[in-house]
Amino acid sequence: MKHTCTLLFSLVFLSFACQKKYDQAEAENPEYLHRSVYALNEIIIHDIFSPPVASRIYAYSSLAGYEAGRHADSSTQSLAGQVRWLKQLPQPEAGQEYCFPLAGVHAFLTVGRALTFSEDLMDEFRENLYKELKQKSGMRKDVFERSIAYGTAVGLAVMEHTKTDNYKETRTFPKFTVDESDPTRWQPTPPDYKDAAEPHWSKIRPFVLDSAGQFLPPPPPPFDTAKGSLFRQKVEEVYHALDVSNRAEREEIAYFWDDNPFVSHHAGHVMFADKKVTPGGHWMNIAMLASRMEKADFVKSSEAYLYTAIGLLEGFISCWHGKYFYNLVRPETFINKYLDQDWRPFLQTPAFPEHTSGHSVISRAASEGLTYLYGDNFAFNDTTNVEYGRTARQFGSFIEASNEASTSRLYGGIHFLPALRLGEQQGRMVGELIRARIVTRRKE
Repeated sequence: MKHTCTLLFSLVFLSFACQKKYDQAEAENPEYLHRSVYALNEIIIHDIFSPPVASRIYAYSSLAGYEAGRHADSSTQSLAGQVRWLKQLPQPEAGQEYCFPLAGVHAFLTVGRALTFSEDLMDEFRENLYKELKQKSGMRKDVFERSIAYGTAVGLAVMEHTKTDNYKETRTFPKFTVDESDPTRWQPTPPDYKDAAEPHWSKIRPFVLDSAGQFLPPPPPPFDTAKGSLFRQKVEEVYHALDVSNRAEREEIAYFWDDNPFVSHHAGHVMFADKKVTPGGHWMNIAMLASRMEKADFVKSSEAYLYTAIGLLEGFISCWHGKYFYNLVRPETFINKYLDQDWRPFLQTPAFPEHTSGHSVISRAASEGLTYLYGDNFAFNDTTNVEYGRTARQFGSFIEASNEASTSRLYGGIHFLPALRLGEQQGRMVGELIRARIVTRRKE
């Protein structure tokens, strides 16, 4: 009997020894998520996605990351039934051990990889990230593989959801028809005279909006070339925006928020381009900066990316509906025809109609979500564009930052003032709707 008990004790001890503990704090470190968001940002820049398309990538990737990782916090709930047409997603197997933050990172990267072009870059990043995580945390093989498998399942389910959002169909829709006979309408602008970008983006299925036209902004002032008219006054505000004593500061603000993913330069017969972060990527980076400052855990960080990304997607859907509904001429076109044929805006004019400003709408929508999570007076130093040669800018709140992003488009010479102020209102309404309809925490 003594030998039997000794053997049984040995087997039990061996069993517990095999189930060795690993460094859970390291495995659940939100830095793995932050670095994944940054990596996706870099791939989006590399692949030159337009700002609306980039917002879709961020939204679905963040949705997957949240859904797979949220189980690390029992107070959270799924967005199935909240996001339009989103069905119940795969659930973890009861009684099994997972590292849910790892599952969340993997789900995020699975969707990000599927929605971008440079799979090799994503694979290389993912392989190095997981190697580091395993080495630093000492995670058991069974927990790692089970967590990866769960993240894959959630990512694939989210990818299945993307198939019915009309994105694929809009790739086949006809180009936008330019009405060259109507001076009130948008015309292609220098230096590349590109086709209008994403004219059918309002057909993309929203996450929460009832329709793309739910928050259609008021119209711009009536088109009028006469001196003294309201429209002409708004034109001259753009024309003289840099004729001020603080011109250098206004130029810096315009550059800081430019976020043009593809700025072309022409020298004789040679053309080259600078690739930079998109407006949505800028706000995803602000969410990263805020989450790091707050020392937010994985789940709180994933909520920050989720609210930001949904704000971006819904903002672009709402804004693009208004842009092509009003189809208003850009300042550059009007000024060159009626005021000064040699004038050029400080920034390159984007290839889509003027009213309202995309920066104004999406910046306010994203800032509403971040304000909801981190508070009204969250001061931060925005270093997003330091790597592109700009200086960091300090803000007292997310709303303050979004207001400056909006006003920067006037300084850049690419928007009339009504498009900014009405765009801010539009973005606020989009953001408030998201806050009301996307509830990540269970009510106690």
